[in-house]
Amino acid sequence: MSFPLPYPLPVAFLSECGTADGSLALLEQAVCTATGPTGLGIIAVYSFLIAFILPLPSEVVLVPAETLRLGLSTNGNLAAIILFSAFGKALGSLFAFHIGQEAKEYGPLVRRIKESRFDLIEWSERKTVQIAKKYGYVGLALALCVPFFPDTLSIYAFTVLEEDYFRFGAATFFGSAGRLLVTLGLAGGTLALL
Repeated sequence: MSFPLPYPLPVAFLSECGTADGSLALLEQAVCTATGPTGLGIIAVYSFLIAFILPLPSEVVLVPAETLRLGLSTNGNLAAIILFSAFGKALGSLFAFHIGQEAKEYGPLVRRIKESRFDLIEWSERKTVQIAKKYGYVGLALALCVPFFPDTLSIYAFTVLEEDYFRFGAATFFGSAGRLLVTLGLAGGTLALL
């Protein structure tokens, strides 16, 4: 059974590949033009980096699905992309998790960030605490399924609250894979309406 794909694939839904500026644009372009097994490595590294430091869209990894040249169908390419991206993001989130665990021990750093004029920690902690209290790690996975929402904030806020590396990694893996599947579903529905 084959998953029906919208054509042209998510590029139309994402509007275009090239949302980043400067040196980040080179990284994003490398993902958009990724081919072969090296391309899967680029996708995994990109996903690793966006999990803990880069404010770039996760959904861009779907762009090379039709041109990846792995000897698979487009559906096979999508499955490989989703797995490699989710794996990369899970590893990146574990790195962020480790940083969050270390930050808990360095109260002055967290206090200084909370006192900044952008108080992102308070906002993301408040939202993440609500989700975590109600749904736990399933809540993190569900929060990460929301397309086009920067997940770095959710990941870092959740790292301060939890201590289980395995569950955290699993939640980010499934949340990241779910996000790409939701994006494909939205792309298919949006393009079907056109």
